[in-house]
Amino acid sequence: MATTDDFRTDRPVEAGRPNKLGATFDGEGTNFALFSAHAERVELCLFDDKGHEVERVELPEYSDEIWHGYLPGITPGQLYGYRVHGPYRPEDGHRFNPNKLLIDPYAKSLVGSIQWNDAHFGYKLHDEAKDLSFDERDSAPFTPKSEVADTAFDWGKDIRPEVPWDRTIFYETHVRGYTMLHPAVPEDIRGTFDGLSQKAVVEHIKALGVTSVELLPIHAFLDDQHLEAKGLKNFWGYNSIAFFAPMARYAGRGEKSGRARLASFKHLVRTFHNAGIEVILDVVYNHTAEGNELGPTLSFKGIDNLSYYRTMPNQHRYYINDTGTGNTVNTSHPRVLQMVTDSLRYWVEECHVDGFRFDLGTILGREPGGFDPRGGFFDAVNQDPTLRQVKLIGEPWDIGPGGYQVGGFPSGWAEWNDKYRDTVRDYWKGGAPMGDFAARVLGSGDVYDQRGRRPWATVNFIAAHDGFTLHDLVSYNEKHNEANGEDNKDGHSDNRSYNYGAEGETDDEGIVATRERQKRNFLATLLFSHGTPMILAGDEFGRTQQGNNNGYCQDSEISWVNWDLNENNQKLLAFTQKLVKLRAENPILRRSSFRDGMIIEWINPNGGPQTEEAWRDPGADCIGLKLQTKDGASAFMIFNSHDGVVPFTLPDRAGDRPWTVKIDTERPEEDERDVAAGETIEVAGRSLLLMM
Repeated sequence: MATTDDFRTDRPVEAGRPNKLGATFDGEGTNFALFSAHAERVELCLFDDKGHEVERVELPEYSDEIWHGYLPGITPGQLYGYRVHGPYRPEDGHRFNPNKLLIDPYAKSLVGSIQWNDAHFGYKLHDEAKDLSFDERDSAPFTPKSEVADTAFDWGKDIRPEVPWDRTIFYETHVRGYTMLHPAVPEDIRGTFDGLSQKAVVEHIKALGVTSVELLPIHAFLDDQHLEAKGLKNFWGYNSIAFFAPMARYAGRGEKSGRARLASFKHLVRTFHNAGIEVILDVVYNHTAEGNELGPTLSFKGIDNLSYYRTMPNQHRYYINDTGTGNTVNTSHPRVLQMVTDSLRYWVEECHVDGFRFDLGTILGREPGGFDPRGGFFDAVNQDPTLRQVKLIGEPWDIGPGGYQVGGFPSGWAEWNDKYRDTVRDYWKGGAPMGDFAARVLGSGDVYDQRGRRPWATVNFIAAHDGFTLHDLVSYNEKHNEANGEDNKDGHSDNRSYNYGAEGETDDEGIVATRERQKRNFLATLLFSHGTPMILAGDEFGRTQQGNNNGYCQDSEISWVNWDLNENNQKLLAFTQKLVKLRAENPILRRSSFRDGMIIEWINPNGGPQTEEAWRDPGADCIGLKLQTKDGASAFMIFNSHDGVVPFTLPDRAGDRPWTVKIDTERPEEDERDVAAGETIEVAGRSLLLMM
């Protein structure tokens, strides 16, 4: 590391204030504040626009575990980083190494991408002592720089859509993957916030009828070193290193300017709001890109390792790894909890986002004694006047002990419900217990009807970014992840998929027809089930990943949405739009309360009520569901997962009025037709009917 003799060190510095962490410009200068409970001193390093270190300033004050100082004349655009001095004693959990330039945890903009180098590691990478050794190489030339940010933006008359939960339909997508192949998006902005803001893109999402776009992580993240070595990238983005900064490569035309990067994202939010669509962020506060004891020192590890991460009791050299990624963020520490909630508020108040989906959300509720729905994080969020107003969705599992918590989150939260995914997949494949399927269709009341929770608490999905797309679910028996370079050993093997006679794409008309009908069955089940549906982007027209069910490292056409739609793609899109419209127009299909007085009857094919014996029959594969509201609205659905025709006697209606068939997945383009109550009809194999 260069010595202080190589830099200017005489810049005037004032005490500043500790009460606003990060770099805060006040019009005349910038206040810098950094939390570290165990540091001995902190140096602020200033860089020129070429990334060369030109000044070092020691932060002069230490208040309530905050190091702080005010530098007159420092304005937005200034690049900086920290060198933090303290003990290097890994066995005690301390990994201070001032040779390593550290990213500000509160940085609102990062400049440059990481250039992986042995200097990023706090220890001598090839030393037999491993992380107990100490490395003196300077990592600054290879590390992204924090930037004093200008957050100004003209929001105009931006109005949050505030979509009611019972009307919400999530649409999970990826900023880059969604537009990389979009013909209406200019090539120079494909894969960016600017590309996602294009009129043709927004119009497609609006026309589909979904209400809330859920973006895979847009917080600044790193491409893993092992992926770069194989010529791959971290595509999904679950590798965060800065929780306040947008990912630079998504910025579009403003990539080189911090202000333009922020403005690009804000413009995206405003554009979707103008279309009445919410923006939800998938956020990763459970771990960081620094990995375990053998990982790099990039930010938190060198600022205050023992505070930011959960370490093993009595073995603080090692990390608790409830995330499966090497480390676990310690939200039990008040300053770390503050960072997470400050970040959430920043994205809501400054960037106007409408909610969050928390990756491995169970981690955030972990206290020393295990998962606690009344733990510090949940209490902090649920009482916060800003955060309690937005949508909060948990991924309710991690790999730690007691980590599966579907149904265990506090009131006011929704949760991804993998019970729904697995049961509905099993049912249409031909293997789910009928009682389990019935529970999932009715909002999983066996899981969520407690503590006043509503049906919307279950986020129902058939497919998500992690796993098969809907098309691949009905086209492959096995995963095909060879392109990931891990000998097809990565990704889930329990996909509950079926190819109906051929692995992958086929010209067999019978197989193709069955697959298309099954896709319609899945989508109709999803959109007619009580709860909050989530559609994976592209599933509305049958996007494929060629059998890859773990595209996390595929920044390629495997993961990019293909907008070249054939006839079957276009027909499925029109069908999906019809389903979404029916759901929006009929509250009976999107129940908002378990206590609304709705009359629910399960009907067997002979027209009578489902019997206890039939519920227990493992071979049962066809059932009807009659719903009636207090105001007299009614609906009747038939689910037939049998591969052959099933005669079904329809239930009676008051006044002998007929039923009107709104949806028949066997005949998706057919006009509505009336059928007499009490009539026995033939329900096609593997089909679903909705009658109103």
